[in-house]
Parts: sequence; structure tokens; C-alpha cells
Amino acid sequence: MASLNVGNLGEYLREQRRQAQLSLRQLADAAGVSNPYLSQIERGLRKPSADILQQLAKALRISAETLYVQAGILDERDRDEVETRAVILADPSINERQKQVLLQIYESFRKENALDASTVPTVPAGPGTPDTPDVPETHDKPADEMPSKTD
Repeated sequence: MASLNVGNLGEYLREQRRQAQLSLRQLADAAGVSNPYLSQIERGLRKPSADILQQLAKALRISAETLYVQAGILDERDRDEVETRAVILADPSINERQKQVLLQIYESFRKENALDASTVPTVPAGPGTPDTPDVPETHDKPADEMPSKTD
């Protein structure tokens, strides 16, 4: 059988499986696919559907989007975001709760920056605009001209 053009998907899956310390049979069972089918995917002989990739990602505890990029299903332009998420999800030094919190923070920063990029001020910043704080005007007077404090 000739190898299909699945863009290193098989090699990537094999590496992720090894990092997760799972045998081929363990991953196949966890993902709900047959052992021979998973073996063919890893060898580049079969191209799995998005559903199968999602099942594999769940079993490996990695981002399905990462597998979609590897399989050529997801556009390469989204790769940076996907890789960032994948690195967070694959990090064995942090627990699942910490991973989810990091992903939520990451997503909130991305949304905030997208909003900032889409809002362009129509007038230059000046006093009273959100970009510059309102500071009361002060008049520099010499100390002898200042009113004396009486109690």
C-alpha cells in the first residue's frame, strides 16, 4: 500500500503516543479504533477522519486542532495558536486545572488584542480621553505666594 500524503501525521501520532507512555493497543482501545487501523495511520497508510482524529486527541490528552493541522484539515495560518495550545496541553509538569486556566488566560489576551487592533480612535488622544488620565491643572506658584494655612 502506498503512503498517503498526511503530512507527518503518523510520525506525530507515534511520538505523542510514546510521550504519553501508551502502547499502540492502549491508545487504540482508549480512542475506540482497531489496533491495525491505528498502526496503519501511524505508518502513513491511512488518512483518518476528523472524528477519528478527535478521538485520538482525546485519548492522548492533546488538542484535536493540532492533529487537524498535522493531517492538513486545519489551515496552516492557525498553526501558531494551535501550537501554543498544544504545548500547554502536552506539558506534563502542570496539572489539568492549571492547563485550563492557562488556556483561558491565553484566549482572553487574544480576544483583548483583537479588539484593540479593531478599534481605531477617530480623534487624537487628549485630556479627558481614556488614553490619558484627567490630571487637575496645577499652577506653579512660589511658596511665598501660596495662601498660608490657618488652623
